[in-house]
Amino acid sequence: MASPRRPVEVTPLRIGALARESGVKLSTLRFYERRKLLLPMDRSESGQRLYGPEAAIRVRFIRRSQELGFTLKEVSAVLALTGQRGTPTRDVARFAEAKVQAIDARIDDLRRMRSAITTLMAEGFCPPDTVCPIQASLGAQKPPAKRKPRA
Repeated sequence: MASPRRPVEVTPLRIGALARESGVKLSTLRFYERRKLLLPMDRSESGQRLYGPEAAIRVRFIRRSQELGFTLKEVSAVLALTGQRGTPTRDVARFAEAKVQAIDARIDDLRRMRSAITTLMAEGFCPPDTVCPIQASLGAQKPPAKRKPRA
């Protein structure tokens, strides 16, 4: 016979522990709080910020999103989406579509850069009287953005 499950008690993280676990400085956590990207779940009796176990995941998500080129405003919008359920609003859908297009464009740029570097490694350095393929891969004019007709 299986024993009844007891709820697992979660030990809240103080701000220093959260900083260590998420790999950021205390000042970064305080900045995220001021921007309303991160909120403590409570405060201790002595007034220290206390965070739930999901806070480290959230902080790492914010940092990684920034590394991938998202602005904090965009990160905030994505975080707002994660708390909602149901059909997205028209504004949310537009934001998501625009972000997907930007991500696809960046992937295309990275693929061109990868191809150019691979070619350069295989063929050697650029001849002096030519445009280097690495520069040409990203230095060419961008094709016009694809626009979908409005519904």
